[in-house]
Amino acid sequence: MITDDGSLLLKNVTVKDTGMYTVVVHLPDSKTETAFGRLDVFVSLLTFWSPPTTAEIHVVSVYTAQGKNVLLRIVNVPPEAVGFAWYKGNTVDPNNIVAFSITTPSDHVSGPGYKGAEMITDDGFLLLKNVSMEDTGAYTVVVYLPDSEKQIGSGVLQVFEHLTGPILVASNNRVRENEDRVVLTCFTRGASVRWLFNDMYLPSRNRMTLTRDHKRLTINPVKREDAGVYKCRAWNAMKWVDSRPFELHVLH
Repeated sequence: MITDDGSLLLKNVTVKDTGMYTVVVHLPDSKTETAFGRLDVFVSLLTFWSPPTTAEIHVVSVYTAQGKNVLLRIVNVPPEAVGFAWYKGNTVDPNNIVAFSITTPSDHVSGPGYKGAEMITDDGFLLLKNVSMEDTGAYTVVVYLPDSEKQIGSGVLQVFEHLTGPILVASNNRVRENEDRVVLTCFTRGASVRWLFNDMYLPSRNRMTLTRDHKRLTINPVKREDAGVYKCRAWNAMKWVDSRPFELHVLH
């Protein structure tokens, strides 16, 4: 359920609730703002009286910037595990196998099956090197146990594009009050955009319009209270970067 202040209330969460959550805040004049967050749910330590093997395994979800090395960890791995197989997606599909490692009394078999840049650690965790946006998605691991038993768990990897400083370009830096308009454009890739005015978030005014992606701001007509320093901020769940400041002068 959603509370009066817009927060999301999840009751009686389980490990299956682990993952990325996105909220879209709807503002007047069809404007929106988007934010991301991650929820990790772990088995409570208060259930210590339960046998460890009864706890469900799951993969700890991760969000990171592209180009990093990522280790997808498994929670509640049974100590008697003899093998691991990792798949891209929410299901066990042989066409989407990423890597595997199986040990038997007489043999050990392992190998990559996705990009050739993955490996399984001694703990059964999956190491992905130099991740890209294409690596974003769900991952499923099959943990093999003696007597042909197995356990299956899933998690999510969210990879965000590396942010560079956005570039703010203005149609004019000197405009006449009540006569001219000004168009500010924020050039950035793969990121959400917010606008700042005198180092504070820009207040919404009837004379201001934003494109759907928030990358172009139009003020029409300009008034004296619009004079000041503007910046655009590129951001994602990992970080934010501001453009260089632009000062708008209003002649009156």
